[in-house]
Amino acid sequence: MSRPFQMLIGGKWCDSSSGRTLAVLNPATGEQIAVIPEGDAGDVDLAVEAATAAFVRKLWSGLAPGRRSAILWRAADLIDQRARELAELETLDNGKPLTAALGMDLPMAASVFRYWAGWCTKIAGTAPVVDLPGDFAAMTVKEPVGVVGLIVPWNFPLLNAAVKLGPALAAGCTVVLKPAEQASLTTLCLGEILLEAGVPPGAVNIVTGLGAVAGARIAEHPGIAKISFTGSTAVGKQLIAASQGNLKRLTLELGGKSPAIVLPDADLSRAVPAVANGIFRNAGQICAAASRLLVHRSLFDQTVEGIVQLARQHVLGDGLDPSTTLGPVISQAQFRRVLGMIEDARQAGGDIITGGGAVERPGYFVEPTVIAGVSATKGIAVDEVFGPVLVALPFDDAEEAVQLANTTEYGLSASIWTRDIGQAHRLARAVHAGTVTINSGMIAGPGLPFGGFKQSGWGREGGAEGLDAYLETKTIVTSF
Repeated sequence: MSRPFQMLIGGKWCDSSSGRTLAVLNPATGEQIAVIPEGDAGDVDLAVEAATAAFVRKLWSGLAPGRRSAILWRAADLIDQRARELAELETLDNGKPLTAALGMDLPMAASVFRYWAGWCTKIAGTAPVVDLPGDFAAMTVKEPVGVVGLIVPWNFPLLNAAVKLGPALAAGCTVVLKPAEQASLTTLCLGEILLEAGVPPGAVNIVTGLGAVAGARIAEHPGIAKISFTGSTAVGKQLIAASQGNLKRLTLELGGKSPAIVLPDADLSRAVPAVANGIFRNAGQICAAASRLLVHRSLFDQTVEGIVQLARQHVLGDGLDPSTTLGPVISQAQFRRVLGMIEDARQAGGDIITGGGAVERPGYFVEPTVIAGVSATKGIAVDEVFGPVLVALPFDDAEEAVQLANTTEYGLSASIWTRDIGQAHRLARAVHAGTVTINSGMIAGPGLPFGGFKQSGWGREGGAEGLDAYLETKTIVTSF
């Protein structure tokens, strides 16, 4: 790839202050396709300075709400205009099939910016009653929290950047964004788009680099008021510790081990393809992947066999090949981790019904895998894999299904498959998960609050709840 990639600080494109770079690898081949700056703590400091100056001068929040709305809408239009280019770049950088990037990631990223563009003119306070002797008038106003740090994962790089930037900018905050070092390229292109759309210099800054260095500095920086992070639970806990110095607000969207609960009256013609798609899409690298299949014993063999047949139909290959339906995992480290967890399950007596190995070709390809016969309370049945690996477990009644669903430390999402809607809603209330779908795979969108129970995170992204995380409420009382 001939074009250079630089960081965005204060409206200017720059290399890292150290001059160091990181190699960008195509996970479908293992070959280098680009280099990005290896930003460090000093570069984060410069970005925070630029974001602080823009916030203090109200270069962004001081614009009329309608003007900010128009800029975000313009950003969405520019994403649409560059969709093919960005999708191809996402495929090279992340490995996902081009059809997925073009069909979902890019349209959804544009939709996210349009959704948040609508919020810019609708942020308002209230006029509460003062229940005290005297003559008072009270009002609340909403104000942006200040400079925010956004730390984006590698599984949906551009889309996740949009999901975090949208509410932050709608609220009037300024931003220091760090994309994942494994997949930064489309996020840097998004910086170009935002500048072209009219976002003022310093309002959005993008620092590439290692999470342990640049990300750690964002977490501890006293000039950052809030962090939104998507990633592993282990790193989320590190952020909590690092951010205590100035009591940063935190939105944490962390790990998951989401159950798909198939009851005895389920419509398998809908459930089977949805569950298969929910675990194998994006090579299983989705926080809300349906990685645990809980099936009533009467349907267990039939359901598992249906998913196995769909798994075997996948064509693994380079995402730019139109015949490819399943791409690689993101890196050699992730490749080894996923295969290691499968082998541990095998050694523990698990039945590898299909898959379970690597694909003999360049790149980091793991076969779509279905495992049964493992303990429901330990190992691969409860630990997040983040790969194309499904664990199937039988149950005998609804009470046992709920118990199994709630066994893990996670609580991000779940799906319930049944024709009995009353039963479905009873189970939906009993399952410890932030999102529960009924007779559907995972549904997400900018207007739907998304986040987890337990160790799947803090707070919500999306909708009014997601916006409020970037706003302070100020109460003003006047005595007459």
